[in-house]
Amino acid sequence: MAVDAAHADGGIPELPNVITLLSHSLHDHPVVAWLHHWEHVLFALIVIAGLCAGAWRFARKPSLIPRDGQNLLELFVEGLDRLLRSLMGSSGRRHLPFIGTLFLYIWCMNLTSLLPGMKPPTSSLNTTVGLALVVFCYVQVVRVKDLGWRQYLDHLAGSPRFDDVKQASMAMKPLLLVIKLFVMAVLLVLELIGELVKPISLSLRLGFNIFAEDVLLAVLVGLGIAAGAALHLPIGLPLQLFAAPLVLIFSTVQALVFALLTTVYISLIAPHDAHPPHEAHA
Repeated sequence: MAVDAAHADGGIPELPNVITLLSHSLHDHPVVAWLHHWEHVLFALIVIAGLCAGAWRFARKPSLIPRDGQNLLELFVEGLDRLLRSLMGSSGRRHLPFIGTLFLYIWCMNLTSLLPGMKPPTSSLNTTVGLALVVFCYVQVVRVKDLGWRQYLDHLAGSPRFDDVKQASMAMKPLLLVIKLFVMAVLLVLELIGELVKPISLSLRLGFNIFAEDVLLAVLVGLGIAAGAALHLPIGLPLQLFAAPLVLIFSTVQALVFALLTTVYISLIAPHDAHPPHEAHA
């Protein structure tokens, strides 16, 4: 496997995938150009299709004694359920489907860097920012569902009170009311920006780390090809295989960090349990 020729002139190295290979051979074809433009979306959809196929295969007819894939799925769900309940109390089970799907989806996308012909969609900020927007929308929906629209907007606006306006003189009331409404609007915008910054920071961390991982693999492939040519070998040395365990660990850690920080983000707006977490799952 050669490093992408488009980056061979001193740019950032990139491993070729099936779409870039098609693009180099059929660069004038409009369908190939369209696929190349949306390659991250296409690879993300391939991961989704794989996850859906795996879930359908192993979870559509669960047996009383789990085996093979069903056993792995149940171990994953039970382990994540214990983790969320230890962090969030009994409300953790409520968010298990979302956080579990988020972790599994990001993890599988990260690991596609180890598959020949694939490209990790999470190496693009388009994918990771999209995940951040999903987290942001989920948190806001949960907050509206728990608090209601009135208390939700009241919280975003800084919980304003108009007692000082009522106690002011008739001449000052219009001015104080305008000032109060202006401050409410500013606080509302700033609070929404602050809410959005939290998942966006997660998306930047994930995107740049997976991009660096992808570049590392491309550099190792290039070094392997150069070493093979220097030794007059018919093929390059598979130096990227030595980084495979590191990539596996790194991809898992990045997915776990995104999921855990999302859990913390959700727990900040979730209602607290009446009992401490260790009592909730005792």
